[in-house]
Amino acid sequence: MTTGLTVTKQVHFRIGRGKRKVMREGAAPEKPKVNTVPRLSRLMALAIRMRRLVDAGQVADYADLARLAYVSRARITQIMNLLHLAPDIQEDILFLPATDGGRAPIREKMVRPIAAVPDWRKQRQMWKELNRTATP
Repeated sequence: MTTGLTVTKQVHFRIGRGKRKVMREGAAPEKPKVNTVPRLSRLMALAIRMRRLVDAGQVADYADLARLAYVSRARITQIMNLLHLAPDIQEDILFLPATDGGRAPIREKMVRPIAAVPDWRKQRQMWKELNRTATP
């Protein structure tokens, strides 16, 4: 009569080539806490850079920017609309605190309605409200 044999081993899974899960022996390596610049800050900087390219004549228009960046013209418009924000709000966005790799408390989608308002005073009120509700 044979008895069952149990082997205990510690394993972890990671993403390999082609997004396949790959099993590895041992404990999962610790992920370092990386402070990253929020996506909204990077998009604000990108909008400023793209405006300079258009103003300098290095790029003809937003349609050219869209082709160069491999995104739709609508997406370029969304990014460039960040330039409609009041200058102090743009500065606040550029200097948002770094995140730990998780989801940022303030995202671009939250800022779009603010950029759509033409009055900077109302924008500032909306921005203060967003900061109060989004940050713990």
